[in-house]
Amino acid sequence: MVRQAARLALTLAALAWGVAATAQPTAPLLFAVSEGTSGGGSAVTDEQMATKYRPVVEVMERVLGQKITVRYVRDFRMLEDGMKNARFDLVIARPSDYPARGLRDYGYNVVTTTQPDGHCLLVVKEDSPFKTLDEMKGKRFILPEQIAYMTKFCLAELRDQGLPLTPGEVTFVREQGAIPFALKNNLSHIGGIASYSGVAGRLQKEGLRVLHKSRPQPYLPLIAGARIPADKVRELGAELVALSKTEQGAKALAAIGLKGFDTNSQQRLLELLEWLGDKKAN
Repeated sequence: MVRQAARLALTLAALAWGVAATAQPTAPLLFAVSEGTSGGGSAVTDEQMATKYRPVVEVMERVLGQKITVRYVRDFRMLEDGMKNARFDLVIARPSDYPARGLRDYGYNVVTTTQPDGHCLLVVKEDSPFKTLDEMKGKRFILPEQIAYMTKFCLAELRDQGLPLTPGEVTFVREQGAIPFALKNNLSHIGGIASYSGVAGRLQKEGLRVLHKSRPQPYLPLIAGARIPADKVRELGAELVALSKTEQGAKALAAIGLKGFDTNSQQRLLELLEWLGDKKAN
């Protein structure tokens, strides 16, 4: 009897331990959000970003079956390092070259890119006499700072259009918001801005017009790390597309500036890096 009682006690203890181990919650997945240098500044918190991206996070949690923790990442070095060291399970970011490198260099896979695509807009004063890009040869250009993604984007477009710029033809400024001032005060003839920038949204108010619109490139990619199975990556992309096609979902997404999703952008993102001249580090 004593032996039977001992064996029963051990069996019950083992069962209890197994149930407890099974009940341990799975660690949350870490979702990094980066909206570039114009993404709200240091005042934006993880909690505020979690609220902003709630429609997307809810779909993630439902499809992946795990809690999502949102991490706002403003520093690009931290974003790159987090992908390199696989700290982030999911990343949505602009500029697009960062998640593109996540695919090429760090083993991530694309879930979606955001519609509409991004463009470099080359803008002039409303009353400028110039009508075509060919007329801008030898004129004064103004672009964001030299290391900025949109500057590389605009320079690649100008290269393709047969207008490679020499150092004496271009001025670089830290903020795109300075470009309208330079154009209106005749400090430059033409400026390059992002189609999704605040400046682009108030061109008419600023007295500017688009002289040339670049080729489209993927915007605000969402990528998934190696810990997320390929079938779940596909399912998550499909569910986000489905959300954007419902009236309620489209309204919720539009409130945070998301109009729709494309799930077939993996190759386009890799080609973007090649177009920009972004070489893989050895």
